[in-house]
Amino acid sequence: MIVSLSSVSLIGLICLSAIVSAAPFAVDSSNNFPNPSPDQIKIIEAVAHGSLPNGKPPAKVENNTLTSLRFIALNEFFEVAFYTSLIANVTQNVTGYDIKEPEAKKSLLATLTAIQAQEELHAINANNALKNFKVDPIQPCLYQFPSTSVQDAITLATTFNDVVLGTLPDIQQLLGAAGDVGLIPGVGSVIGQEDPQSALPFLTRATRDIAFSALNQAFVVKGSCPNSNTIALKIFEHLTVDAFGAKALALHPSPQNLQFSFQLPAGGAKPNWSGLSLAFVNQQNVPVKAQLSCVLVKGNTVHFEAHFPFNGTTFGSGLTFAMLVSADADFSTVPSLVQGPVVFGPALIEVN
Repeated sequence: MIVSLSSVSLIGLICLSAIVSAAPFAVDSSNNFPNPSPDQIKIIEAVAHGSLPNGKPPAKVENNTLTSLRFIALNEFFEVAFYTSLIANVTQNVTGYDIKEPEAKKSLLATLTAIQAQEELHAINANNALKNFKVDPIQPCLYQFPSTSVQDAITLATTFNDVVLGTLPDIQQLLGAAGDVGLIPGVGSVIGQEDPQSALPFLTRATRDIAFSALNQAFVVKGSCPNSNTIALKIFEHLTVDAFGAKALALHPSPQNLQFSFQLPAGGAKPNWSGLSLAFVNQQNVPVKAQLSCVLVKGNTVHFEAHFPFNGTTFGSGLTFAMLVSADADFSTVPSLVQGPVVFGPALIEVN
């Protein structure tokens, strides 16, 4: 999971589902990752300042638990690629990533290299679990990263870090419900190891489907994953926040209207858009329902506004995500919210 670096102070609104594509990036396999030799694993462990767990795994797990392990492995590959790309950009002094002060650059690269190694261990550990249960491990995809500077990269890391860390408790709950409690301590240790001091007292809750959708919509090059089709999770349709540029960077932590858009599905009967509502999810609170206003259809794109109900407490700073769902969906919990037939999102909004 992405580790947020403490220098982030940007007040911004990030919409990961509408980012500009960059050149595809592959996971570095110079150390035979994701299948390093025992000697290569020792080197990774030394750089990561720790080791893979050496306890005995459970004899078997439920199929839904395998889905969680596959999702974790896929996400860890993305994170390895993200930090590998960032290290390369800083090392090569790419425009936007050049750091003039030698000691500052050295310190940043040391931190990023340790994080990269930790993410490699997380990915190896998840795939080792899959191998133990006699199923194929997940293989890396090609990735795209929209950041053009160190600051952009840190902001991006902060946002997706919040999404993933908000998903891991959902995975823990599912492990417990499946009776696979032996895996809960390992997942919990990842949360503790990677969770920075959040902008919120309680992380915004997400689900595997929400995080899987965000990962695929924003970072995975479509069609590049060898076996992510084995992950039995949904990928929702895109929901975009339309406020960018100066307005996005000047977003104040206050109640206001925000503009969104989505694409009409190709072919077939079009849903009744008057029967949709926007759901805002913030912290561990019940999703907030917002009505669509100023709806305008241009070609195949639907534009609308919705009120962003910031109040600083029950709706605070940090990560909020928005989902477009049926107005009659169950808004009592996040998992029930996304069970309906019409789901667009997540649109990720970060106010720090």
